[in-house]
Amino acid sequence: MKNFDGIIFDIDGTLAETHELIFASFNHIAEKYLHKRLSNDEIVALFGPTEDVILKEWMKEHYDAARVDYYYFYESQHQELADIFPGLHDTIAMIKSKNIPLGIFTGKGKDSSLITLKAIGLHKYFDLIITGDDVTAHKPSPEGINKFTAAYNLEPQRVLMIGDTIHDVIASRDAGVMCALVLWDEYSRSKYSDVDADFVFKSVEEFNLFIGNDI
Repeated sequence: MKNFDGIIFDIDGTLAETHELIFASFNHIAEKYLHKRLSNDEIVALFGPTEDVILKEWMKEHYDAARVDYYYFYESQHQELADIFPGLHDTIAMIKSKNIPLGIFTGKGKDSSLITLKAIGLHKYFDLIITGDDVTAHKPSPEGINKFTAAYNLEPQRVLMIGDTIHDVIASRDAGVMCALVLWDEYSRSKYSDVDADFVFKSVEEFNLFIGNDI
């Protein structure tokens, strides 16, 4: 690619519309074990640590059973409640064909990340998948981005991070990489439309034109 020697994607809200699935999965556990239901904002406030960390704090002695229930629900309901954003499969395949390192950096845990990437047909395209289980500090720490650039000996300014929240923007800046903030997910658009990033895209089509011009 002309301007980038490596590209990193977030998952939730970036590659796939998964917010409803995540909300439903947490509420499935909350209702079963805590006998209550959480609002979307209450669930979002938990984000940062991985699902396992959240469930351990919530469930205490019921953690093992709740963990099994959470991932069973997450995987079994994936087709019904989540999907890849239209147009991104061909984009990822095109980037992969250019033989540059293609990575994932997400705050999700390893299990849910692999479930989603496989369900949306993208797992095979990524050279390095860095999840919340693979770092000591979650986003907005740049640790995951730094791991990617170090793994492929890349100059940070030649790397692009693509994400949908302010945490992706902060992590990118601290790592010295470029950041594309994507707002094609309704939830992200409502929360982060005023965030300043190197590039901002409100549709997959806009992003595809940008990436296509860099090849």
